[in-house]
Amino acid sequence: QVQLVESGGGLVQAGGSLRLSCTTSGTIFRFNALGWYRQVPGKQRELVATLTRGGQTNYADSVKGRFTISGDNAKNTVYLQMNSLKPEDTAVYYCNAFVVGSVGRVEYWGQGTQVTVSS
Repeated sequence: QVQLVESGGGLVQAGGSLRLSCTTSGTIFRFNALGWYRQVPGKQRELVATLTRGGQTNYADSVKGRFTISGDNAKNTVYLQMNSLKPEDTAVYYCNAFVVGSVGRVEYWGQGTQVTVSS
């Protein structure tokens, strides 16, 4: 059974930094890609950043140059380093992973971690 466990959320002032961690049950290389999404009440969940098995990264325009996604296979963990945080970054952040196999695409989600940026 695949589990994704996030940590690292919290309250920070605008301009500050946080690092989110997502620890998986097993090697991160088992997934085609991992990523971070975020959601605020009343809005759809939106993509923040993704990291493919091959090491390619992708970012939402709103976080480019401020956020960095990375992986540490030895620790089965994917990180999201968030710098220069803005109040509009306030959201629940979710870790996501997916695999593509004989049954198609299967996605997994963590429980979410709250990030609050005060102005």
